Amino acid sequence: MDEVLKNMTLEFFGTGSHKISADKMLEKENAVFLDLRSREEAETISISLKHHAGIIAKHIPINELSHRLAELPRDKFIGVFCPANVRSTMAYVYLLSKGFTQVRIVEGGYAGLTEAILPGKVWTQVQSKKIG
Repeated sequence: MDEVLKNMTLEFFGTGSHKISADKMLEKENAVFLDLRSREEAETISISLKHHAGIIAKHIPINELSHRLAELPRDKFIGVFCPANVRSTMAYVYLLSKGFTQVRIVEGGYAGLTEAILPGKVWTQVQSKKIG
């Protein structure tokens, strides 16, 4: 954890090295969208990202992350998500401390995700699967 904290400089935060927009996240290939919301939140509004072929949507509530760490691939990009970026920030630092290097906080909460999956954007994904 000491090494992780040492790297959190003004340059690190100033360049946004810890964040990714929902749009950019959904363009990733071979990536995991890690949903950190509680079970109840995920049961109320589920996130599957079925039409984003390069993304695996994985739900692990933040309070279960430490004992389910083995479920996360170390060789894939991981975007951590929660509505207000509080849990995402905690998970981001935790995953870095555990040796995960390709982790970013998905910005914008529900609003950012909703913007990224507007009908026109989903249509583009569906069409690209038909062509590809």
